[in-house]
Amino acid sequence: MADNRYKNTPAGPSANRPADSRQPRRNEPRAAGNRPEPAPVRPEPRPEPRPAATNVPKAARVAPAPKPPRAPRGPLPGVGNLLAILRDRRFHLFIGFGLLLASLYLTIAFTSFLFTGHADQSVVAGLGTTPLKEAGQESGNWLGLLGAWAAQLFIYKLFGVAAFALIPVVFFLGYKIVFRSASGSVSYVLALGLFTMAWLSVLLGYVVVTLATPGADPALAHRLDFLCGGVGFEAASWLDSLIGWGTVLLLAFALISFVVFFFNVTSINLGSFRRMGVEDDAEEDAELEAEIAAEQAAAVAPVAAAASAKTKPAAQESAVTTTARTSAGGAKAPAPALDINMDEPEEELTDAPAAVEFEPAPRMGAGVALSVASTAVAPAGAAVAAVPLAATGPAFSIEMPTPEVAPSVPLSTIPTPLSLADLADGDLPAPAPAAPAAPALRTLEITTPGRDDLDPNAGADIAAVADEDEDADAMPPGNYDPTLELSRFQFPTLELLNDYGVAKAQVTKEELEANKDRIVETLGHYGISIASIKATIGPTVTLYEIVPEAGVRISKIKALEDDIALSLAALGIRIIAPIPGKGTIGIEVPNTKKEMVSIRSVLGSEKFAKSEMDLPIAFGRTITNEVFVADLAKMPHLLMAGATGQGKSVGLNVILASLLYKRHPAQLKFVLVDPKKVELSIFNKIERHYLAKLPDTDEAIITDTKKVVNTLNSLCMEMDRRYDLLKEAGCRNLKEYNHKFIERRLNPKKGHRFLPFIVLVIDELADLMMTAGKEVETPIARLAQLARAIGIHLIVATQRPSVNVITGIIKANFPCRISFKVTSKIDSRTILDTGGADQLIGQGDMLFSAGSDLIRVQCAFIDTPEVDRVCDFIGEQQGYSDAYLLPEVAGADGDAGSGNEEMDPSERDTMFEEAARCIVLHQQGSTSLLQRKLKLGYNRAGRLIDQLQHAGIVGPFEGSKARDVLIPDEYQLEQLLNSMK
Repeated sequence: MADNRYKNTPAGPSANRPADSRQPRRNEPRAAGNRPEPAPVRPEPRPEPRPAATNVPKAARVAPAPKPPRAPRGPLPGVGNLLAILRDRRFHLFIGFGLLLASLYLTIAFTSFLFTGHADQSVVAGLGTTPLKEAGQESGNWLGLLGAWAAQLFIYKLFGVAAFALIPVVFFLGYKIVFRSASGSVSYVLALGLFTMAWLSVLLGYVVVTLATPGADPALAHRLDFLCGGVGFEAASWLDSLIGWGTVLLLAFALISFVVFFFNVTSINLGSFRRMGVEDDAEEDAELEAEIAAEQAAAVAPVAAAASAKTKPAAQESAVTTTARTSAGGAKAPAPALDINMDEPEEELTDAPAAVEFEPAPRMGAGVALSVASTAVAPAGAAVAAVPLAATGPAFSIEMPTPEVAPSVPLSTIPTPLSLADLADGDLPAPAPAAPAAPALRTLEITTPGRDDLDPNAGADIAAVADEDEDADAMPPGNYDPTLELSRFQFPTLELLNDYGVAKAQVTKEELEANKDRIVETLGHYGISIASIKATIGPTVTLYEIVPEAGVRISKIKALEDDIALSLAALGIRIIAPIPGKGTIGIEVPNTKKEMVSIRSVLGSEKFAKSEMDLPIAFGRTITNEVFVADLAKMPHLLMAGATGQGKSVGLNVILASLLYKRHPAQLKFVLVDPKKVELSIFNKIERHYLAKLPDTDEAIITDTKKVVNTLNSLCMEMDRRYDLLKEAGCRNLKEYNHKFIERRLNPKKGHRFLPFIVLVIDELADLMMTAGKEVETPIARLAQLARAIGIHLIVATQRPSVNVITGIIKANFPCRISFKVTSKIDSRTILDTGGADQLIGQGDMLFSAGSDLIRVQCAFIDTPEVDRVCDFIGEQQGYSDAYLLPEVAGADGDAGSGNEEMDPSERDTMFEEAARCIVLHQQGSTSLLQRKLKLGYNRAGRLIDQLQHAGIVGPFEGSKARDVLIPDEYQLEQLLNSMK
């Protein structure tokens, strides 16, 4: 109480207080403190009385301590309110959730930049000149213009893809503010994130700088410049010019230094790396340590049992000691624990849970926990159950059976841990290995007497039948893989194609409203009222579906086609009256701004990627903006027509590119006929992968009209041979035949082989019809009639779809036709049997006719450099030794070389003997060999082969295979030549 009164006395005036005998005592502490009188009253000079606080009594020091800090408040009301807001928990939650949402926003924006970044660069760069609304509509980023700007800033201008490290930093800050619980400090996370961004940005920048060297592809470096960002590229360029490849060493030093200082690394334990590298030594050490631990545990167990009989705490302490020693003995500690629990009586089992409770959980492996649990539940069978859990080490302590039993079972059929467990149980069934061996013995008993009982004097037919049976039984197991020879073949990627960004609608709402009003107004002038109208925006045209009022004739609207085109001031109007499957009339109006359909967007669509068609072709997009994919195998042939410059050649490239992106070289072959010599020449690079040719031709792409006839006749021969193979196999089409061959139900020894699809592409049919005429028309018509079932399909294109080019016999066998813009309605009716192709707007706008259906499609655009990159990508990979060889045809004289008629010796060629020696020396009877070795033309080499066949030196014609050489050596050849003189 005296202390409290003493502390309160300075607050009142001394004149009103009476003198007291205790007053000197009250002033003694004040004198000892050497403080002035007004010091305790004023809050301003607080720092001065603190040095003498040690001489004040304890109660006096504790009581007034909190009062001085609470006395001063904020001097300015505005600052006080701001501090209150900053300290408010609601403001903290606001900031925290804002950071969490910002991390999510940056994640989506950065991810979208990887797909739309190149397209958004021009949009972000033009923000100063382009209105924000228009720029936002042009932006392809998933989060709009702001997301494109943020991604452009952090990724392209600053740190590249290393800017993704900013996302976890922002997320950590928000999480720590909101939940107030996060492991790690803010400075820790900030330092780690900033170093990761800077270091990774410079590293990727050095990679990009290296790719930008004069010897590398500059386009590749330009496409990858977003990886490092502007900061990383500039820093890497400066370091590269300063120290060259020493930049890598500098970056490695920076990384090591950061790891050492940041994670406080003071020592490196190399023993762990040695143990990781040598697994066998580790297993032996673990076994030895486990045995030592078992001996120690066995020595400690009696002491622990005696101690547990006296006091319970002593038993618990002993259990903890035993567990600690077992853990220190090695990683394979569960085995000694199992042995102890099995040997001790039931009283010891009560102490086992105590050992599990007192031992720290992080030091106990999963295997230890499972082993202890199994021992506590079923100690009698613990030894058997522990073997599968411990794959090595303690499992070998169980008694092994005799080693003679193991070789009777194939080791490859039974895993090692299971076989050890079965041997430990002693219940290994003996008949199990004998079951698969019995059929093999029976097979030997049946086959061997069959071969031994074969009469050696029997005819050759019986021996041949036996050989065929043996070959049939010798078929290798498993399915046949036609792609095995080129198993490392990689399909072209979409990165080889140009990325034009996400397609945007080029038609505004004002344009749609204006066209609708003009259509309604024009029809109203002629007394045609409209019940409803619906617009569907496409890439090239907009389809207006009209529902007329009752009583309006369709033919009346059809007759107003030109009037509607005049009112709309459009290039061409096409009226579909009525639309198949709908009760509406369609009016197709060209868009003012045409949208380009890129081949990348079409081939990258889900519809094409997941198509299970045999020969899928992605043509482009329909009026409803759907990707149009058709199966060439079901067409089965395609006829294309169009005026010059309307997209026909681009359409051919789109068809070929679609097939290259979906079919392996073992499954598809092309026969390319290009009379122009420049349209398809770019595909020469894939000759050893996808092209087929005649054996005697040097170039796979046929440009000579004379060789076109031989190629078509060769395809007819290939067709006939394939039909013979299908007849022998009992199949109706190519798909069934290949399915049987893959399942090894057809023997290659009997001539069966995997048959790839063959697609014949003729770029200009009109030129062939002018030069060859019937010689070309007949094989084309024959292939179109018969080749569908055996996998040969035709794609024929022409610029002039007149009746003398597309004859009736050709037209009747091409149910699927494509027409680009043509010049007249007559040409449209010739190719499509209906009008409309003359009203197309060109530049890839086409009509696809499949029977009665007529579909308007905007063909995809693929540029020549894109085709070049795709062909380079395929041509640089491993291919076959040569192109796919078609059957060899006879010479121009049409002699098939039957060998049935006699030949006058005087008519033999002067190089007959030299050709015979060449054939016998190489043991290969082919026309191409004589052409190469003797430098002869095809016709003369063909006549020499026929003369050699008549002379009995080579065998008959066998298609694509070389003729058999009947003379084994030159000695017999000289005897034959001497006898012929």
